[in-house]
This record gives sequence, C-alpha cells and structure tokens, in this order.
Amino acid sequence: MLAVFSSAIVSPPDELVAAGSRTPSPKITAASLVNRFVQTNVAAVSIQVGDDAQLAYSHSNESPLQPRSFAVKDEIFCLFEGALDNLGSLRQQYGLAKSANEVILVIEAYKALRDRAPYPPNHVVGHLSGNFAFIVFDKSTSTVFVASDQFGKIPLSWGITADGYVAFADDVELLKGACGKSLASFPQGCFYSTTVGGLRSFENPKSKITAVPATDEEIWGATFKDCSCISTRRALVG
Repeated sequence: MLAVFSSAIVSPPDELVAAGSRTPSPKITAASLVNRFVQTNVAAVSIQVGDDAQLAYSHSNESPLQPRSFAVKDEIFCLFEGALDNLGSLRQQYGLAKSANEVILVIEAYKALRDRAPYPPNHVVGHLSGNFAFIVFDKSTSTVFVASDQFGKIPLSWGITADGYVAFADDVELLKGACGKSLASFPQGCFYSTTVGGLRSFENPKSKITAVPATDEEIWGATFKDCSCISTRRALVG
C-alpha cells in the first residue's frame, strides 16, 4: 500500500529533510512514485483525492492472514494491512455489524476520535490488538492519521519525494528508489497525526520521538525512537 501527501497536508519531517541533505541520493517525484507502484503491482488501484493526496494498493503478494484492504466513508479514506485480534469486541464497542472488517473499524474509530474531541488519539490506537498498519486521510479536514502496531509486525516506511511529498508505504524498496536517504522506518507502537502535530507513542503520548542519524551503510537516513523507552533502558542498565 502507498499514500503520498503534498506539503500542504503533511509537513515533511525535519529529520528526514536533514537526512537527505547529509547524503544526497537520487529521488523521483510523487507522481512517478505512484506510477511505478501501479506498473509493478498486479491489479493495482490508485485513487487521487483532491490535488494534494493520492492512495494506491494492490493485493499482489499479500499474506492471506494479514491482507490489505481499502475503504472510504464520509470522505474518510483508509488503507489497512494486517489483522486485529480483538475485532469482535471492537465491533460491539463501536456498534458495527458483524460483517464490518478492520478497515471499516478503523474509519469508525477515527470518526469517534475526530467527533469527540478532545478524545485522546492514543486511546483509540491503544485499544487495537494485533498486527497492523494503517493510513487514514480525512478529506473534509485535510487530516492524516497513520499508525503501526506495537511490535512492528507490518512493515511501514515513510520518506520524502523529489517534489517534497511525504510518502508512506509497506514496501521499503519502493520508497528507497523514490526518496533516497530521506527515508525512515515508521516507528512501531507509534502514530502520526497532523492534528496532534507529529509522532506520538501509544504508551507515552507526551514523550518526544527523536530521530537518530543513520550510518552511511544503512538504507535509512534516520531512525525514530521513543525517548521514554531509551531513558527506561538506561535506568535499568544503570
């Protein structure tokens, strides 16, 4: 799955901009990235949302136990990959039919978050149990909400294209060829919200997520880490 957003929607993270500046490498535009995805994935579907967002997905090479899915409801677009262990109880919590799948559940959970503000977003993602990664785009508010499960079982990466778009994808090789060193693994157990303003941890939403510059040998330009986890590990070692 792939989603690209212009700087009018998502501000390119400073850490990824800096990583690309430290080690210049070839990049391509967001439009070329989407075209490459469509051309290299069987039966790929691409959805243009206004002038500043584009989403794409394919069922090619997906895991039967952790499929990719797409849905749109009330101008809320969602790409989801994985499976929720507690889908049944979450359906009851949100008053959904037994036929509702994970991507519909995430849309309803996002709507609850948006409409019940200031409902803490970490409560929404913290209630999800399983292996998952998802990307939500709310066209009505130009909001982006992205999350990865606490164990990072579903790979998710993000980077910056040649024309300054921020791209999210489950295929790191695809982004590597498009974003150069302006590339990082999306940190596990974290969510990104344009409403909240940046990265946050499920467990420690008030702690800062910092970026550590990567070495030249690594494919990443930077690695994002939760400061509270680092501090805890240091305290245990000390």
